[in-house]
Amino acid sequence: MKFNKELDDIVLYEPGKPVELLIREFDIKLEDIIKLGSNENPFGSSSKVSSIIEMGSKKASLYPDDSMFELKDSIACKYNIKPNNIIIGAGSDQIIEFCIRAKCNINTKVLMARITFAMYEVYTKQVGAKIIKTSSIHHDINEFKALYDEHKPGVVFLCVPNNPLGECLDKDAVFDFISHTSPETLVVIDGAYQEFARYKDKRKGIEPKELLERFENVIYLGTFSKAYGLAGMRVGYGLAHNNIINALCKLRPPFNVSILSLDCAKEALKDEEFVQSTIVSTFKEMSRYETFANENGIKFIPSWGNFITFVLEEKHSSSEICDWLLKKGIIIRGLKSYGMNAIRITIGTAHQNDRVLESLREFFSSK
Repeated sequence: MKFNKELDDIVLYEPGKPVELLIREFDIKLEDIIKLGSNENPFGSSSKVSSIIEMGSKKASLYPDDSMFELKDSIACKYNIKPNNIIIGAGSDQIIEFCIRAKCNINTKVLMARITFAMYEVYTKQVGAKIIKTSSIHHDINEFKALYDEHKPGVVFLCVPNNPLGECLDKDAVFDFISHTSPETLVVIDGAYQEFARYKDKRKGIEPKELLERFENVIYLGTFSKAYGLAGMRVGYGLAHNNIINALCKLRPPFNVSILSLDCAKEALKDEEFVQSTIVSTFKEMSRYETFANENGIKFIPSWGNFITFVLEEKHSSSEICDWLLKKGIIIRGLKSYGMNAIRITIGTAHQNDRVLESLREFFSSK
């Protein structure tokens, strides 16, 4: 059977390994597994969400409110914008797909960093659009400008902070680049980790209200999967001017987010104390990884997200480290598929990090 030729060049997105794999292949008990490969929230989710989940079975037979009014209203209040400036997706990656499908075809170009969130490339290839990547692995804004001028892309992705590496553009650099673009270019600001960046360095923080007030060709993406600890619920959102939101809504399937997910996201927004506790603990624990790297001569990329990337020398293999840790019940992420000999580690709880750092010391001391 033949399929669309655009699929021939697509490499499947490789998610972090599930805990079930370790239970099945290595006979490791669930309670002995540490999963730090997918940038989930190791602290779980707000206690306010637990009661919503317990009541969820009472609504399981019903379709959700497809207007998603209550969650939109809560997000609008959080960012001081209007509900009609919001679209809700099954994760922010669904909204990325909407952006590509709304703007791109085989004659369109899409600009992104050389190493960034893999789904930008996957969705672009699905519609046959041409991908333009920077030569730098980081977001070099001057290179973005030069490539923009040369290629005039229809869509630009800026991941702020960048996943999987962790570096983060200053807000001023982001705004400067957007000012450089045509009103016909859709600039996607992926703020999946903005809660962390905004806390660590105010210069990195992007306020959606200011973004929308200054620019009409931008969409800001947020998610409940990281700081809010709702990765399994799959809820993301896009904030933009009405004309962009209206176009994307034409691509949104009905009832694309479950009734339980909507209720949990709405409740999670009420517990900023949990979010702030998560962020403070994350950066406190991240400093332990930075100290470990410095003491062991390992290069790392300063991170504004909830993870850290170790860039390895040739004598160490990222695949070898990942496999070695896997057999100990520790899941991290190797970046070999990105063309880098590097590992990305989600910052866990203090107890989890004790085990990970002890295991890493054992690995490096044996080499």
